[in-house]
Amino acid sequence: MPRQLIKGNEALMKGAILGGCRAFYGYPITPANELTEAAAFYLPQAGGVFLQAESEVAAINMVYGAASAGVRVMTASSGPGISLMSEGISYLAGAELPCVIVNVMRGGPGLGNIAPEQGDYFQAVKGGGHGNYRCLVLAPATAQEMCDLARLAFELADRYRNPVMILTDGYTGQMMEPVDFYSTAAVEPKVPDWAVCGTPETRGNLITSIYLQPDDLERHVRKLAAKYRLAEERETRWENYHTGDADLIFVGYGIVSRILKSVVGMLRERGVRAGLLRPITLY
Repeated sequence: MPRQLIKGNEALMKGAILGGCRAFYGYPITPANELTEAAAFYLPQAGGVFLQAESEVAAINMVYGAASAGVRVMTASSGPGISLMSEGISYLAGAELPCVIVNVMRGGPGLGNIAPEQGDYFQAVKGGGHGNYRCLVLAPATAQEMCDLARLAFELADRYRNPVMILTDGYTGQMMEPVDFYSTAAVEPKVPDWAVCGTPETRGNLITSIYLQPDDLERHVRKLAAKYRLAEERETRWENYHTGDADLIFVGYGIVSRILKSVVGMLRERGVRAGLLRPITLY
């Protein structure tokens, strides 16, 4: 199977294409630029569409349009860019539109800096925008997982008709590591029956997040809440590292979990029975 020494951001984009991604709309921002560059290079080769929007607000609304037509679509940004997309992400969740959003975290709040950070955790797991919605969140720790979880993200987005956020950071995105592309056969997803495609078959379909009657909105929000509970029950993923006999267990995700594995090793050499629980899905 092909193996490449590749940056995490590029591995994620290649994994996304193998997972059926055929459209990317985004706006440049450090430290996510390698991902956007990879999308511009690889997507046209796969028969897909790349477009650099005029802003993050425009990009997320383009994602909404493509998702409404049943296209596997994604965007990527960091920190302030994700904040600008928050209204659109809420609309996507409210309209039950599947898509993938990548947050390559950097320092904050405000302008912060462009160094890696994990400060967007609560923004990601609690939705980030207005209204009572949730994203499904995946947290890769290696370049290999950047690829593999990107493929999984599109499956989960379609399965639950919901935005999926891949929460990573500048270290994981820009670090070069070997990645095994276990299958080079890209998924060719079918257009879902709920999509709006301008065809006679989809003429009666409606994509919306507005429910003017209070009872209608309550039913819709309850439906979304039930979906989130189902995803939490069925899609929880984690890694246990030396937890079987541990007296002290660290909890960390993403790049921090790799540091904690070293800490666990050093503590065990000193006789401390330490372990690590690494969440891969975040809630």
